[in-house]
Amino acid sequence: MGKEKVTEMFGSMVFNEEVMRQRLSATCYKAWKKCVDEGTPLSLETAHEMAAEMKNWAMDRGATHFTHWFQPMTGVTAEKHDSFITPEGSGQVLMGFSGKELVRGEPDASSFPSGGLRATFEARGYTAWDPTAFAFVKDGSLCIPTIFCSYSGQALDQKTPLLRSQEELSRQAVRVLRLFGDTEVKKVISQVGPEQEYFLIDKDVYNQREDLILTGRTLFGTRPPKGQELEDHYFGTIKPRVAAYMKELDEELWKLGILSKTKHNEVAPAQHEQAPIYSDANTACDHNQLTMEIMKKVASRHNMVCLLHEKPFAGVNGSGKHDNWSISTDTGMNLFRPGSTPSQNARFLLFLAAFIKGVDEYQDLLRCSVANPGNDHRLGAQEAPPAIISIFLGDELTAIVDSIIHGTSYVEQGKKSLSIGVDALPAIPQDTTDRNRTSPLAFTGNKFEFRMLGSSQSISGPNTALNTIMAEELAQFADELEGAEDFAAALHDLVKKTLTNHQRIIFNGNGYEDAWVQEAEKRGLSNLTCTADALKAYLQPKNVELFTKHHVFTEEELAARNEIHLENYCEVIGIEARTMIDMVKKNIFPAVSRFSGTTASNVAAKKAVLTDLDCSDEESLLKNLSRLTAEMMKETRVLEEALAAPQGNDAYEAAHYYRYTVFESMSRLRAAVDELETITAKEDWPYPSYTDLLFSVK
Repeated sequence: MGKEKVTEMFGSMVFNEEVMRQRLSATCYKAWKKCVDEGTPLSLETAHEMAAEMKNWAMDRGATHFTHWFQPMTGVTAEKHDSFITPEGSGQVLMGFSGKELVRGEPDASSFPSGGLRATFEARGYTAWDPTAFAFVKDGSLCIPTIFCSYSGQALDQKTPLLRSQEELSRQAVRVLRLFGDTEVKKVISQVGPEQEYFLIDKDVYNQREDLILTGRTLFGTRPPKGQELEDHYFGTIKPRVAAYMKELDEELWKLGILSKTKHNEVAPAQHEQAPIYSDANTACDHNQLTMEIMKKVASRHNMVCLLHEKPFAGVNGSGKHDNWSISTDTGMNLFRPGSTPSQNARFLLFLAAFIKGVDEYQDLLRCSVANPGNDHRLGAQEAPPAIISIFLGDELTAIVDSIIHGTSYVEQGKKSLSIGVDALPAIPQDTTDRNRTSPLAFTGNKFEFRMLGSSQSISGPNTALNTIMAEELAQFADELEGAEDFAAALHDLVKKTLTNHQRIIFNGNGYEDAWVQEAEKRGLSNLTCTADALKAYLQPKNVELFTKHHVFTEEELAARNEIHLENYCEVIGIEARTMIDMVKKNIFPAVSRFSGTTASNVAAKKAVLTDLDCSDEESLLKNLSRLTAEMMKETRVLEEALAAPQGNDAYEAAHYYRYTVFESMSRLRAAVDELETITAKEDWPYPSYTDLLFSVK
C-alpha cells in the first residue's frame, strides 16, 4: 500500500476538523472551535447546521442511521441506532437529522449498571454530545461520541469523569505555570498512548471451549510442552495469517483516525501487541474502546478470535495495557520533559515532585483503578508489575533527586547542581532511564508508563485517577507558592521537602523479588493483592474528598461505582464457577469415565488371556484415574455448595467470600482436572488442549 493510499484512507470515516472547515460555514466552524477551546456553549442554530452537514457527509459514506456512541459502566461501548428517515406526505420519506438529535439522546438508563443511582422503574437517562470528540461512520451508522448521565445529571459512564478530571488538571497546572512567568498557556492536556496486548486463536478451536466462550479465559488446561521458555515468539517473524489480520486491522483503525503505529509478537505464543501514537486522553480513551471492538471484528473475518482477557491461559504471560501518560500545554510543551535551562529544569522538577507525592499519597487509589477479576490473575505473575505501587526513575534521575534531598552536589558533564532555580543548575539529561518492566509506574524520559492496567479494561478510570491526583498536588503547590516572597527559595524548599517526604515510593529494583515485598512493607507501602481488597479504596475518606473537592465525582457517583465493581467481581467469579461445574458434569466426568472403563476392560481382557501378564502400569493408571475422578467430583460438590451458601451481609463480604471461598474451591477443582488431563488419552479428552489453542494459528 502506497503512502498516497494511506494518507487518503486515514480519517476518511471521521467528521474531523478539516472536514468541518471545508463543509461548515465560517460562523459555524468558529463557534465549534470556540466551544472546544474555551468551553463556550453552542447555540441550537449552530447545532442544526452541524447536524445537517454531519448527516450529508455520513450519507456520502453509506450511512443510513445515527447513534449516540457512549461508554456505560459495562467496560464496553453502547449504541442505539435510529435511521435518518422522517415521514413526508403520500407515504414518502425525507432524510433528516436535527441539532436536537445531535445534542441529546435518551437511552434506557435502567438497563445499564448504575450502582443504585437509578432504580429499575426509573428508566430515563440521557446521552449528551461531546463536541471535543469527532463523530465517525462505522457499520453504516454515524456515531456521535457522547456522555451518559441519569435524569438527575449523575454520571453513569466512563467519559464524563475523565472530561471533568482533564478540566481540573488543566486549571491547576496553568496556575503553576503562571508562577514561572508563562502567560501564553491557556490549557494543559493529559496525553495518553495505550499499548494493547491480545491473543489470537483459531475460531474453530475456540468454539470447542465452553470456558473461553462464556468467560474469556480457560478454566482448565495444563501447560503445553513448549510455551514461552525459548523466548522465540517475542518480536519474532509474524505468521502470514496474523500479518493479514494486522494489515486489515491497521486499515480499519486508520479509516477511523486512530493512530495505530506499532505491531509485533509478544512474549507468549499467540500473543501480540498494538500501540498507537499519543493523543489527548479523551481521544485516546475513545480510540482504545474502538480498537478493542475492531480487533474482535477483524479477527472474526479471518476465522480467528481475539482474546482480551488479562489471563486467558495459565502458566504463560497474560495481557496488559501499558498506559503512557504525560501532560502537555496547548503551546506544545511536555511538562515531564527535562529542559535545557535552569527555569525549565526547575519546572520539570516541580511537576516531577507533584507526581511522586501524588502517587505516594494515593497509591491505594491507583491500585484500585486497575482492579478487576481478570487482572487478579496477572498482577505480580512474573510478567506484570506487582500489586505494590512504586515509581521507577532510573539511576541518573534518582541521583539528581537524592542530591536535592541531601543538599549534595550532583556532577554531570563537569557541572554541579547547587539549588533549584539558580543558573548553576545544569541541564538534566533526557532519556536517562532504562526500562523496568517490573515497575508499576516507570519514568521513560518524558512520560510515565502505568503498566498495571488490564488488557480488557477501559483506560478512562486510571487516567481519571492520574489526572485528579496530579490536579490535587499542583493545587497544593500553587497555594503554597503563590504567596511566597522569594519564589526561587520557596520553590527549592518545596521540591526538597516533597522529595524527602515521599522518597519511599521510588524503587528502581526488581519488583518480582520476594525481598521487595518485605522492603515495601518496611516502607509502609500498601500491598493489595486482589480486587476484593483493593476496591475498599474507593470510599476511603481521603479519596472521596479528593474526587469531590475537584468535582470529578460526587459521593453518590463514587458509591455507585464501588457497588458496580464489587457486584461485577462477584458475578464474574460466579459465572466462572458455574461454567466449571457444567464442564465437569457434562463433558469431563463422562469422558474420563469412558476412558477409565476402556482401560479397565483392556486390563481384564489381557489377564483373561495371559493370567501371569504384568499389568501394573495400567492398574496404576486406573488407580490414579479413580482417585482423581473422585477428587474432581468431591471438589465439584464443594463448589456447588459454596455457590448455594449465604455470601455475606454486604457487597464487601460477598466479594471476600467469592475470592477466598469460591475462587479457592475453583482452584482446587482445577488442580484435580488438570492432573486428569495429563493421564487421559488425547482422543478421549473432551476439550482442545493448550497446545491446540496456543498453536492453532499457523
